[in-house]
This record gives sequence, C-alpha cells and structure tokens, in this order.
Amino acid sequence: MTAGRSLWRCRAALGLALTGVLALSGCADNDATAPKTTAAASGGSGGSGLNEPDVNGDGKVVVGVLSPGDINDHGYYESFVDSADAFAKEKGWKVIKRGSVPASDALSAARALCQQHVDMVALAASELKAAIPASEEPVCAKTAWYVPSSANIDQTPRIMLSSDNPNQSMLAAGYAAGLKMKAAGYTKAGFVTGIKADFSVLGAKAFLAGIREVVPKATLVSTYTGDFNDSAKAKEAIQAQISQGAKVIYPYLGGATDAAAQVANAKGVLTLTPGTDRCDSTSPKFDISVIFSPGDYFRAALEDFAKDDLKMGTPRVWQLGVDPFPTVKICKGQGDEDQQLAEFMKKIGSKEIDPESEVKRLG
Repeated sequence: MTAGRSLWRCRAALGLALTGVLALSGCADNDATAPKTTAAASGGSGGSGLNEPDVNGDGKVVVGVLSPGDINDHGYYESFVDSADAFAKEKGWKVIKRGSVPASDALSAARALCQQHVDMVALAASELKAAIPASEEPVCAKTAWYVPSSANIDQTPRIMLSSDNPNQSMLAAGYAAGLKMKAAGYTKAGFVTGIKADFSVLGAKAFLAGIREVVPKATLVSTYTGDFNDSAKAKEAIQAQISQGAKVIYPYLGGATDAAAQVANAKGVLTLTPGTDRCDSTSPKFDISVIFSPGDYFRAALEDFAKDDLKMGTPRVWQLGVDPFPTVKICKGQGDEDQQLAEFMKKIGSKEIDPESEVKRLG
C-alpha cells in the first residue's frame, strides 16, 4: 500500500468508527477443524481460470470473511461484513463470517472456511496475513482471495491485494476544510485523535497541508487523547480546542466520533467524518465526509467478482480522483466549492499533485 500506507495501515487495526447497520447471518463455528496439509495446490486460484463467482462450480456462491476484530463493533470491522451481507443479499449469495479471530488462529480459520466450500476467502484486515499460505494449499485450491494490503504483505499469484494511500484522502480532507474556512474567514482548525503514533501524526500533517492549500496561514491544534473510543476524553479535547479558537475540527476517532461531533455541533463548529459518508446524518451532523471505508473497497471487489473480473495475483491500488473510493465530499457545498474539490482530487489522480510532496511542503 505505498509508502504512506505502510505507516498508516494501523488505522484499520484500531477500528475507526465507520457506522453501519448489520444483519447477522451464517457465522462460522470458531472450533471448526482444519486439515494439517501444507502442500501446494497444483491448480488452485490464480490470475485466470477461476470462473468467478462460482469458483468451485457447486452451483452456489459463498463468501467467507475472517475478521481480527468484533464484527458487531458498529465501526470498521462491521462495515466490512455489512458490505458482504448487503451485496450477497442482492445476488442471492451466502456469507459465512467469523469475527475476533486471533492472528495465531488465522491459518486454521481460513482452512476451515475452505472446508465449507467457500468461493472466496476475504480477510477484513492485514493482521490476519498468517492465513494467506492456505491459498496455496489443496483445501483452498478453488477459492479467490481478497486481502487488504500493507507493506508487510507480499503479492502472491493466488490473492488479490487491495490498497490505498491515506495521504491522498487526508490531504483532500484538509483541502475541503480549507474551502469552508476560507469562505467563513477562519484560520484555525483542530484535529482530535487517539494514540500518538506515526499514522496519527502524519494524518494531522496531511490534514493541515490540505488546509494550507487554500488558507496558507492556517494553523492546526492537534490533541491525542490516547483512546479512540473514550467519549469523555474526546469531548474534553473538543471543548479545549474550541476554547482555543478552532472553527473546524476533525474527530479522527473510533467509538468516540459521534460524541465529539455532537460537542462541535453544539458550538457551531464544522466537523468531518473518519471514513464513511454521513452527509445525511442529522444527529450528529457532519459538514464533510472523508470516505475510505473498507466496506466500500470490499463491495467494489465483490462487484468485480460477480463479473468474473477479480484478478488474483495482482494488486488493486485505489486512487483518489480516479476510483470511486477513497473520496471526499462536502455535504452542502456552496458556490463552486464542489467543483474546486473535484478538480483538486482529479489533479491528485492524474499525478499533477503529489500528496507526499505537498504534505512535506505544507504540513
């Protein structure tokens, strides 16, 4: 997932709050047995000959999902299985899913799914990379594999890696915020997140760089609460930033996102979403949707799968300004704001703008 993603992949591990509603069905038995074989399959999934989506030719389509996190978390991990469920319902497919899978159990869990004759094994996050060797085994010979990428996962012939570059979406998020700030005459913004780590620090820098594309003298106050899900800490941080003059605040949080946004709403401060399109939400209200939900990427992959066009052995790198996701959306754009944002993202997609260089220059 590019150099930027190598530092930021842990935003998946931390489960940023990506809201959604899930209808649960078809969960796999956590104690399912698995074969001991590790021999490579002679004719398994590859770049051709899979006959998707009914890869194993048994007359039905079954998608198996393994998640390292709670698939009922109302956030990141649930968004992944929510997409699988919704698309499967449209197509008359079946979904088998298992959540809270320890990394140490990933390989046996993948084998167990293959024993249930799934046509696809989908990993919800790269923490389960230990499952990937099963794609080379006879038990999983007739399966396609979907794997969210990170720098520590190698592309192999029997998996499809899905990746993006967070610098792109965070720079565009800042640009969108900058447009709103310029229109209102604001010069100070805030960024509230959980732990202070490489990915969160770089996220703040990219956000500030995007703002400064529009408001060159803008400043950003960043607060690291130490917990993505602690609502009390998030609300305290938002209040403090507002008292310091922040007029736009990005709650780059997990379970505390809505509580933080409600405080911003009460004070008339603009706010952004960390991952999903919530422009229709009224409680809390969001002014900008920054969209990089894993469920959106997975649904797009399932659409390709349905068309026999999900290619194993190749990476899928999602590009802002080119692909549907990631993207940024101003909920109620005024004047030519929507057009300016679209043009900015298009320039990123065409490589006229290099996000890494802009973050270094302005962040």
